[in-house]
Amino acid sequence: MQIKLIAIGKTDNKNLQALIADYTKRLGFYVKFEIEIIPDLKKVKHLSEAQQKEKEGDLILSKTTTSDVLILLDENGKQLDSVSFSGYLQKHMNSGIKTLIFVIGGPYGFSEAVYKRANGKLGLSKMTFSHQMVRLFFIEQLYRGFTILRNEPYHHR
Repeated sequence: MQIKLIAIGKTDNKNLQALIADYTKRLGFYVKFEIEIIPDLKKVKHLSEAQQKEKEGDLILSKTTTSDVLILLDENGKQLDSVSFSGYLQKHMNSGIKTLIFVIGGPYGFSEAVYKRANGKLGLSKMTFSHQMVRLFFIEQLYRGFTILRNEPYHHR
């Protein structure tokens, strides 16, 4: 199985970039993982929030195929602890899917088309984090999930 993270907008903080790169490298020992960044939309001043979500949604959907399992990282999604998340990953690996895609939307969330296409929603916290921080937190949780599945000492129970 391959895991992909799709996110809107680049991470410009060098410290976050370094940590994201570190956890991405670590994940490579467990699973084929990639991050796909969709550039921020240009000339958005004349667009409404709904129009921005629509345009971002079209870009997100263009990066998927019908066989991909698409999970939205959404503030209203189901929240799991780290051990439950590792089980969630195992369930998807056991199902035989080829590509599991997680998506971090833009500043206004997802379009209706993306919600309709999605196979599920996960929430990382009730708190609000910057989209750049969410990338790091999510990738670290992916790494933690795989170490839990392998009974490695990274996660303390």
